[in-house]
Amino acid sequence: MLKLPNDGPAQGRLLSDVLTGDGPAAIVLAVAEAQPPLAARLAAGRMHGDPEAIVGTNDSGDKQKALDVAAHDHMIEVLRAAGVRQVLSEEAEEVITLNPGGDWDVAIDPIDGSGSIGIGAPLGMLFSILPAAPEGFLRDGRAVVAAGYASFGHSVDFGWSLGDGTHIATWDAEAGAFRVTRENVMLKPTASTMAYNASNERHWAPGLQAWVADLRAGKDGPRGRDFNMRWLAAAVGELHRILLKGGLFIYPADARKGYENGRLRLVYECVPIAFLIEQAGGLASDGTQPIRYRKPLALHDMTPLVFGAKDEVETVLDYLSGPRKG
Repeated sequence: MLKLPNDGPAQGRLLSDVLTGDGPAAIVLAVAEAQPPLAARLAAGRMHGDPEAIVGTNDSGDKQKALDVAAHDHMIEVLRAAGVRQVLSEEAEEVITLNPGGDWDVAIDPIDGSGSIGIGAPLGMLFSILPAAPEGFLRDGRAVVAAGYASFGHSVDFGWSLGDGTHIATWDAEAGAFRVTRENVMLKPTASTMAYNASNERHWAPGLQAWVADLRAGKDGPRGRDFNMRWLAAAVGELHRILLKGGLFIYPADARKGYENGRLRLVYECVPIAFLIEQAGGLASDGTQPIRYRKPLALHDMTPLVFGAKDEVETVLDYLSGPRKG
């Protein structure tokens, strides 16, 4: 392995030594240990076939790529073995029952950002864990007891929370295991880097257009300082970057047909993000209320989403609430 001048022995406790016991901790560990094969298949690209080949369409109307379906099938078997009762996946129209007597349900996006499969861009996975209940997945995010994500980039990282802060582990290929590299991640309340799709600005509500205009004005405008903009086109990639470096992400509702209620899925994308961000001291909102207060009306409901640094999320909500003064 390439060595840097300051390289030493691998640091950090093994994730398996941290996530001990039954229940949500065991499920989180099972999900983590399922990630390396997915990362390896992504890294193999087209050498063994085409991971971005279109093989179907999901309930939201998005084209399913071969890796979407393969990751779904892989995770279903992992969660079955972990004793999960039911799974709601982006890649399945209906809830899948695995173990009828199980105590826990899992909502999962097996491959988030799959539009970027095959070009080396960040991809990942998002999931949350709920106690088994008759309502299934049609309850607000306050029922969630644990959540996590995987990030496939130049490193394979896994973030999670059991309600005791947000923590991150990194895959140690030499040990064949994840090592905990960051514990109790906390976001700075202010943000200098914003993640949004600038091509959609003209469709946004007037308050958001004013927010963007003031960002661009930088230190010469009403905000009095300069800002940067990044856009990875994968919510999980933005989540990982924001947890490490700070910032804000926004994918709002807009005037285009099919985007009136936003475009991200509430149950298995936005709620896990909100849980992790709140545990790290940030905020996540749909523009009017905390994401975790929003009750889904359907399994694959969409929602607007803004998350990240507390002060900047509150600033966005301020711009959305009415005309700017001063």
